[in-house]
Amino acid sequence: MTARAYGSFDTPEAFIDAMVALRPAVAAFDCDGTLWFGDAGAKFFYWEIEQGLIPTGVTQAIMQRYDEYLAGRVSEDEMCGEMVQIHRGIQEKKIREYVSRFVRSNVMPHVFPEMKTVLDQLRRKECDIWAVSSTNNWVIEEAVKDLGIAANRVLAVRVAIENGVATDRLGEITSGRGKARALRNVLKKPLDVSFGNSIFDLEMLQLAKHPIPVNPNNDLRQIAEDRGWRYYQPAVAKLSVPIV
Repeated sequence: MTARAYGSFDTPEAFIDAMVALRPAVAAFDCDGTLWFGDAGAKFFYWEIEQGLIPTGVTQAIMQRYDEYLAGRVSEDEMCGEMVQIHRGIQEKKIREYVSRFVRSNVMPHVFPEMKTVLDQLRRKECDIWAVSSTNNWVIEEAVKDLGIAANRVLAVRVAIENGVATDRLGEITSGRGKARALRNVLKKPLDVSFGNSIFDLEMLQLAKHPIPVNPNNDLRQIAEDRGWRYYQPAVAKLSVPIV
């Protein structure tokens, strides 16, 4: 596979045209690092603590757990779940109000333009589009609604809501193998194409007829090259993004 500025493609337009030419009936997109630059889940975690949404006692405990996660002593699945469970006892309406403010300032300005165009084009072709993420469903639902993906097409980490209040009862963990498992549980047709940027998207990519890594981490890029997968490096990746 010849290295190019945009991965396996000569130009962003070539990537877009190639994706549309696949004419997929069903497509799945990872979100953080794939539809937009950066990890919205991690950013929101720090942001909501700074904004005072999470009680102090809970904050201290979860920060210790996050340090353990960064040190490799807490699994990805465990951390993804706990980062949603910390909202236990908070009104969902309040959570969504904070999320709306966060997404407007910290996610939407950093959507990869090429990916938005691909989404727009596939939607016009009546493709069934799913967003799959290990970030909490509140952030993902808020972010992808402006990209034309409905909340009922979002597979993300969530907790049960009772009487308008978040509980700590987790739903399915949509990280790593959980992404592919969640898709298998909901899809009525085969997955034609999937997009992801990290090793945690590998099973979801393998599930599709056409796996397309986007903005891939080094390990996923190596896998793509070894397997002869086409991959795409977005033209715009804003590396210095303030969290406001």
